[in-house]
Amino acid sequence: MQHPMNRYEEGQMILIDKPLKWTSFDVVRKIRRLTGAKTGHAGTLDPLATGLLIVCTGRMTRKISEYQAREKTYTGTFTLGATTLTYDLESEPVYAGDHSLLTPEQLRQATVPFLGKQLQMPPAHAAIKKNGTPVYRLARKGIAVELEPRPVEITVFELTRIALPEVDFRVVCSTGTYIRSLAHDFGQALGCGAHLSALRRTHIGDFSVEEAVTPDEFARRLQEEETFRTDNLPRS
Repeated sequence: MQHPMNRYEEGQMILIDKPLKWTSFDVVRKIRRLTGAKTGHAGTLDPLATGLLIVCTGRMTRKISEYQAREKTYTGTFTLGATTLTYDLESEPVYAGDHSLLTPEQLRQATVPFLGKQLQMPPAHAAIKKNGTPVYRLARKGIAVELEPRPVEITVFELTRIALPEVDFRVVCSTGTYIRSLAHDFGQALGCGAHLSALRRTHIGDFSVEEAVTPDEFARRLQEEETFRTDNLPRS
């Protein structure tokens, strides 16, 4: 029987359901420690987001770019009437405008201009790098960084629940799309401001979070494999 560690060193693709407040690197670090294999991930999730993270080990790390390029599906919540510096709850919400008179029809109509191919401005507190440094680190130091808009495509943007000031959404989009920026821009379009208050990635291409396991579940399964292997070794 093949040792489970050898399998991960040779190369595996693992679907992980990233927990809240974990960074994507926290997941990679745990998988690397558990398997002893070279490990990477396809597509960063912010600490306050949960959901599907594709983790590759061994030779499968060569396919990271391929997985990362696939279409993503997100669900979550925008909170209207307040904005934040980070466009999400990593910073303190500040009142931005009155949302009380907005109707469901107005809210749904406001999603339409965001459909299709467009240029999107990344948030100042993003993981993208400027001269080798993540721009969020520069922003936290108060250093202004001039960012360029990036081409993205949003194929689905639907509101699944309206309970002002909260609106729940489902978005299907290209890689590189910032849902935090979408929240901010949506709030600007409505004239009352908005920020992202919950986010979950449910799909990457055909892969679903329903197929994924948490890091702790992965560790338990690995331990069970090792225990089974040890228990079934030939006795001398």
